[in-house]
Amino acid sequence: MTNIKAVIFASGAGSNFQAIMDANQEKELGCEVVMLVCDKQGAGVIEKAAKFGISTCIVDPKAFPTKEAYEKKIVSALHEAKVDWIFLAGYMRIVGPTLLQAYEGAIINIHPSLLPDFPGLDAIGQAFRSRVHTTGVTIHFIDEGVDTGPIIDQEALEVLPSDTEETLKHRIQEIEHRLYPKVIKHVLNR
Repeated sequence: MTNIKAVIFASGAGSNFQAIMDANQEKELGCEVVMLVCDKQGAGVIEKAAKFGISTCIVDPKAFPTKEAYEKKIVSALHEAKVDWIFLAGYMRIVGPTLLQAYEGAIINIHPSLLPDFPGLDAIGQAFRSRVHTTGVTIHFIDEGVDTGPIIDQEALEVLPSDTEETLKHRIQEIEHRLYPKVIKHVLNR
């Protein structure tokens, strides 16, 4: 077993969590996923983590007076688990300085657009409403900006005339589920 320990941060249903864990079950990634960090009680990803036997750290940001206090609680849990890498997989919060400083250069995010186009929330909806001909997926390191960190990899996708926002989302997720594990493996084994 590898000695690289990783944590996945997620806020929702957990489809990218599932893709990462499926790849990890096949020993493809080169790390041990030791924890899920989730900011939403009852998120679907929590059930997925339980099925994989992964411990979950649920931290409600509303229970803390400041973002710094919230992130200090998370950093404490990560240090206790001796975590080396953080993979953001649908984590719907902007990472602040406390977490960034503790894990500088070791936080990777996936975003459903070809950055720098359509950063932030609802990237698929933004792309669809803008009637672009091409969109895609970006995997990047996190910095202090919103989806501004150094790009690791991207994959483009043609927006079809027949696409609805829902079909476009589905096609983008297919790329995400294939590309994210591949990029994680590349980054961890370089």
